[in-house]
Amino acid sequence: MTDDSTASEYTTDLATALRESGIELADEQIELLDQYRDLLWKWNEQLNLTRHTTLEKFVTRDMVDSWELAKLLGKRERILDIGTGGGVPGLVLAICRPDLRVSVCESVLKKAKVVEAIVVELGLSVSVYACRAEEVLELQTFDTLVARGVAALAKILRWLEPHWNAFDRLLLIKGRKWVEERGEARHVGLLKKLELRKAATYLTPRTDAESVILSITHVKK
Repeated sequence: MTDDSTASEYTTDLATALRESGIELADEQIELLDQYRDLLWKWNEQLNLTRHTTLEKFVTRDMVDSWELAKLLGKRERILDIGTGGGVPGLVLAICRPDLRVSVCESVLKKAKVVEAIVVELGLSVSVYACRAEEVLELQTFDTLVARGVAALAKILRWLEPHWNAFDRLLLIKGRKWVEERGEARHVGLLKKLELRKAATYLTPRTDAESVILSITHVKK
């Protein structure tokens, strides 16, 4: 982890910070991301939306995770971010990849209302659902579901088990415990009809902590 003295040396310019992390975006996208970050942090003073309340954490965690995820998504894919919290990765994807058709869901009503307010203020074309993912999947279909930090793998797979007819694949951002979580899911039989593979592996800048994106699809007979 980065201590306060190291964090204080981090750049205060979002464009520079993004570039140093290998993220290249148009000026208008960077401006929109900066507005999103500002709104998120302001709302966070009233409601617990994120623990990443420094520019360093926003870029090296929220942005890097979302950027790596964006690389795996096809043109105009229909995306549902499950358990979006304060809007990561869903709103970040909508800004970085405006071609995507992004929806987000959040079962905590107060958080969902904040995300909706941010979407409106930024003028984003994002649908916000104030409910659990399972309820959305009863009514809508998607190409890809995405999630970060929502729950352990077994718990997510149990939630989604009856709904694989409503989406094609699941992309999960996970940290070093993913192997342990895979073992647990396998032990309780939740991977029997699923194919799980690592779609991406990358290091978090300034910490070198390894993250993975797991791609999970339903094996159709």
